[in-house]
Amino acid sequence: MSGHGVAIPMTSTACGPLRGTADVPGDKSISHRSLILGAMCVGETTITGLLEGQDVLDTAAAMQAFGAQVTDHGDGRWSVQGVGVGGFAEPTGVIDCGNSGTGVRLIMGAMATQPITATFSGDASLNGRPMARVTDPLALFGCQAVGRDGGRLPMTLVGAREPVPVRYVVPVPSAQVKSAVLLAGLNAPGQTVVIEKEATRDHTERMLEGFGAEISVRETDEGREITLTGQPELRAQHIEVPRDPSSAAFPVCAALIVPGSDVLVPGIGLNPTRAGLFTTLREMGADLVYENERIEGGEPVADLRARFSPDMRGIEVPPARAASMIDEYPVLSVVAAYATGQTVMRGVRELRVKESDRIDAMAKGLRANGIDVEEGEDWWIVTGAGHGNVAGGAICASQLDHRIAMSFLILGMASNAPVQVDDGGPIATSFPIFEPLMASLGADVCRNG
Repeated sequence: MSGHGVAIPMTSTACGPLRGTADVPGDKSISHRSLILGAMCVGETTITGLLEGQDVLDTAAAMQAFGAQVTDHGDGRWSVQGVGVGGFAEPTGVIDCGNSGTGVRLIMGAMATQPITATFSGDASLNGRPMARVTDPLALFGCQAVGRDGGRLPMTLVGAREPVPVRYVVPVPSAQVKSAVLLAGLNAPGQTVVIEKEATRDHTERMLEGFGAEISVRETDEGREITLTGQPELRAQHIEVPRDPSSAAFPVCAALIVPGSDVLVPGIGLNPTRAGLFTTLREMGADLVYENERIEGGEPVADLRARFSPDMRGIEVPPARAASMIDEYPVLSVVAAYATGQTVMRGVRELRVKESDRIDAMAKGLRANGIDVEEGEDWWIVTGAGHGNVAGGAICASQLDHRIAMSFLILGMASNAPVQVDDGGPIATSFPIFEPLMASLGADVCRNG
């Protein structure tokens, strides 16, 4: 079953050149944060280019449940009439976060220091993911959490009535954990300090500053230290959401492996904490060019042009780069299958606790399609077959994971036999226009039955 309905089996078949412009949706990370921070402002925040995938729509519904007025004006234009820091109302029903780990963890952080109680749930995939990595630091503020065995959803949080500021060292690289603690710190007195040993995507810090919070970042011997002064009055903003680099990864990678392809993906956010995949692809020998580089809304942006690259080579991806491309390793492994030599990916333990165990899911599917994969707890190695030598022909389990489903559909666009996924339904959570967009470029992806 899909996370939001009946399973949708899909098949991808080798196609002619992919050509044209791929207008991918807005950035999912920034879309979530725009809604949440807008709800914590006084006044009306307006948003253009919001990603209207199910994950973000679930966050919009959650903000409405907490008392904010969220309005869809059409064409990706939304507004949020906020309730101010500390102004959340207690929701009357369960907060359903669907498939979104980002949504549920950030929302938990936002409510953790407010004197209200809320119950969170999600689909089968989200309800199987660990939440202790967020509820443990939130407990330091005074928040209580009661959930299923192993710290899993459904879970009820009782917000702190008299929150205290915290100093927290993030034990594993996680923008979700860091962001949850910072959002909780908004309604705590004094200064909340978060230290991360490895830098992760910094949209929360950038956006908090843009909304008027007093926040500073400095490098220390312990790592990257972020200090937030609590109980500010956040100012409503106009947010223009850049296009999502994680979604751009799919048409970009497809263009690199399909002969004769030339695809332009305009307006992609190139925040250094998000652009690790594109750096890695260029190191592998991909014909990937940045055009019209510019700054929009404080974020670096460029148009990406990707062309067929038959001579890509496997490389060892630096472990320090993992945080900047953690969601892109599945589709990188697809490109690695069409390269020559080994692509070595280390320091990627976080992949095992995403929407699925992504190392296991990709390893099984790639092997079924004739690709040699070795794996360990926090590493995996894909030995490329080279262009024209990927067998294909398998049915792959998506594991209720949108990125796994899309990655195997990209694999099938250049394999010798079609590749199927058992359920493409979860794709709608992050990339609802994936099918028509890829079809407009010339891809052959169809729903079975």
